[in-house]
Amino acid sequence: MTALSDLKKRLRPGQVYRRQDLKRWSNAVDRHVRQLLDEGRLEKVSGGVYMAPRQTRFGKVPAKPEKLVEAFLKDARFLIVSPSAFNGLGVGSTQLYNETVVYNLKRHGRFKLGDRTYDFRKKSSVPARLTQEVLLVDLLQTMDRLAEDGAELLPRVMARARSMDPVLLAKAAQDFGSIRVGGLVGRVFQTA
Repeated sequence: MTALSDLKKRLRPGQVYRRQDLKRWSNAVDRHVRQLLDEGRLEKVSGGVYMAPRQTRFGKVPAKPEKLVEAFLKDARFLIVSPSAFNGLGVGSTQLYNETVVYNLKRHGRFKLGDRTYDFRKKSSVPARLTQEVLLVDLLQTMDRLAEDGAELLPRVMARARSMDPVLLAKAAQDFGSIRVGGLVGRVFQTA
């Protein structure tokens, strides 16, 4: 068995690999990666990051965004959010956004991974999961970037904040928000 065929056997459809991962199984990683790219068994996602696409009856399917982002960051501490998720808060936002934001501890900027661009935003801490409280804090932080009129949206956002658990909302503001957002959240419960 050749080193290339051994490497092919180790590739799993839908998985994302860094060059270092492939190096463990290859004695000529750059040559083998080039051959696998030419054969279509790997696709380049970013510098040093590759994906083994899954084949379905509709064609090749890319890896899940979570796997792409984790391989790119070399870290599992991140949160993927779309501003379209704000529509689920019931505050009157209705816009659909073709944007994916990745809150993380390492990178800041727009990066193309495969055929999609992600907006990486570095934070000092990142919540483990997206809750309604975290989403509301994110909305308050990014309101100036949205297509909706912030002056119209803010009173409804504050009313929605009053209906949430104050402890969870304060924790989300402290862990994920800014000082400005923390002050807004504090004012919500002082006026309630």
